[in-house]
Amino acid sequence: MNLRKGNLMDVRDDIKVLDATIRDGGLCNNFEFSDEFVKALYETNVKSGIDYMEFGYKASRNMFSESDFGKWKFCKEEDIRAIVGNNDTSLKISVMADVGRCDYKTDFLPKSESVIDMVRVACYIHQIPAAIEMIEHFHALGYETACNIMAVSQAGANQIDQSLQMLAKTNVDVIYLVDSYGSLYPENACELTCKYINAVENTNKKVGFHAHNNQNLAFANTIETLSYGVSYLDVTVQGMGRGAGNCASELLIGFLKNPKYNLYGILQFIEKYMPALREQGVVWGYDLQYFCTGLLNRHPREAIEFTNQDRKDYAEFYHSLMDNY
Repeated sequence: MNLRKGNLMDVRDDIKVLDATIRDGGLCNNFEFSDEFVKALYETNVKSGIDYMEFGYKASRNMFSESDFGKWKFCKEEDIRAIVGNNDTSLKISVMADVGRCDYKTDFLPKSESVIDMVRVACYIHQIPAAIEMIEHFHALGYETACNIMAVSQAGANQIDQSLQMLAKTNVDVIYLVDSYGSLYPENACELTCKYINAVENTNKKVGFHAHNNQNLAFANTIETLSYGVSYLDVTVQGMGRGAGNCASELLIGFLKNPKYNLYGILQFIEKYMPALREQGVVWGYDLQYFCTGLLNRHPREAIEFTNQDRKDYAEFYHSLMDNY
C-alpha cells in the first residue's frame, strides 16, 4: 500500500511543474498565439520558478499544413529560439510529439544543437510499442523523455499493467498518468497513481499527472496524486486547455509551499493577457457539456462541437449521450 508523501507544509525537492498553456491551450485557438504573448509567458514562467514550459507540438508538416495552424503546432527550432534565445535560465523547454502524427526521425536535431530539453511522447495504450521506439530515439539524441499515456480511464487494468512494465524497462524519464476525459475522481486517480508509482519502483523514473477539468476536479486530482508520490505536475494559466481545460497554474503555485515558486508574476500575466484572449472569442473551461462527457468517461469531441454550435440545450445533449452510451 502506498502512503502519502509528506504533509501540506512540506517542500518536496522532486516536484516539477510544467506549464502546458501554449500546447494544450493551443488546441483552443489553433495555436495562434502572438509572439508577445508567448515571450511574456516564458518570462513569467522563469520569474515564477516554473520548471518546464511546453511550447507546443512537433507535428508532421507532411500531414498538417503550416498555413492551417499557428507556429506552435510545429515548434520549429528557429521559432522557439526567437522567443528564448539560448534559454540561459533554469527553465527547461518541452515539446510534445504524438505517435503517428510527427516525423520524429527527421524533425529533431541532436540535443547538443537544440534549445529543447524534453520531448514528451503522447500515445494511446495500443500505441505503446511505437511510443517506446520514439522514446529510445529521443534518448539517443540526448533529450529528457516522457510518455503521456492518454485515455487510460478507458483502458483495462491488464493493459495498463503491461504498458507500465514495458515502459519501466526503457530509458524514459517520466511516465504520465493522463486524465484525458476529466472522468477521474480523487479515489481512482490515486489508485492509478499507486499503480504507476509501484511500476517504477527501484528505477530512477518519475511519475507525472495531467488533469482535465470536466468535473471541476483538475486541481483536486493534481494535489491528491501529488500527495501519493507524483512528481511532475502539468498546469496551464487559468486552466486554458482543450475543452474544460486543465489544472490552473495559479491554483497549484498558490498551493505549493516551496519558496522557489512565485504566484505574483502569474497573476500579473493573467491580468494583462488572459481577458484579451476571451474577448477574441477563445473559449475554454468548465461547462455542463464537458461535465456530461467527463461523467460518462467519453472523449470531449461531442462537447466541443456542442460548444462551437453555441448550443444551450444541456439536458437534450446529456440525453443524446446516454442514448449512445
